[in-house]
Amino acid sequence: MIEVRFFTDGNLICGFEMSGHSGYADEGSDIVCASVSSAAYMAANTVTEIIGLDADIQVDTGYMNFQLRKELPKAQQVLKALRLHIEALAQDYSDYIKVTSLRRCQNA
Repeated sequence: MIEVRFFTDGNLICGFEMSGHSGYADEGSDIVCASVSSAAYMAANTVTEIIGLDADIQVDTGYMNFQLRKELPKAQQVLKALRLHIEALAQDYSDYIKVTSLRRCQNA
């Protein structure tokens, strides 16, 4: 199962952590893992490369941790869109994706 945790400070999202594998299909053919990974990379790249904000990012096989360092309001549309997208995927694939929110921001 893929576990996705969004970190919040009030109404602001300051980061997310994704870990695990969905187990929906064999590696390389798993559309659930591919969908979640693609959305995470697009959000992280948009925030850092397009908007130009600093973030701490850790990536490994089956793992991504993204934490904004500051300027949380500038990234909200992207991060809220990511959460909306991941929550929609979790509704469609509830046996494979779990989404939670934690009130904890590490670097903001």
